[in-house]
Amino acid sequence: MHKEIITLAGKLGSGKSSTAKRIAAALEYTHYSSGDFARAVARDHGMTITEWNTYAEAHPEMDHEVDAKNKEMARENKVVIDSRLAFHFIPESFKVFLDIDASVAAERIFKDLGQAHRSEEHQAESIDELTQDLIRRAESEVKRYQDLYNVHPHDHRHFDLIINTGLPENTLDHVVQLIITAYTEWLTKK
Repeated sequence: MHKEIITLAGKLGSGKSSTAKRIAAALEYTHYSSGDFARAVARDHGMTITEWNTYAEAHPEMDHEVDAKNKEMARENKVVIDSRLAFHFIPESFKVFLDIDASVAAERIFKDLGQAHRSEEHQAESIDELTQDLIRRAESEVKRYQDLYNVHPHDHRHFDLIINTGLPENTLDHVVQLIITAYTEWLTKK
């Protein structure tokens, strides 16, 4: 059975949060970000999100705290969730994966380093340094999710729609429209 929930996963810097917020606004759905929740948990523990990710490798209770919130969202309706693993916890959702090359993501993020939530996450001095940081962080997350749930969060087979947001034609407006169109079609196949 299909639920009126869109789960939006993707690689670091692929535009999950921006895309999810725009989709939620367009559909008049509620938006939830597990990344925002994870950042808040990290702050509560006196860590940056990068420190929290490293710490969570040896302390699975950190991920379980965030994942419990994702599981709760399955009871909701008309919600857009940007989360690395919500697709796994809410299999009846419309599952979208935003792909991007790490170097393209690093260029985007580096331009946005002035934003408060980004500056605590990324303290790189160059795009190359940031690219390596993104790769390390992604590897850490993949390892944790494999160990915790035996799921690879970047495996395209888990998703209903995959979009490479690093391509020039895939502007935010275009990606939002692609997702809304595919989601609307998917809903009619209930």
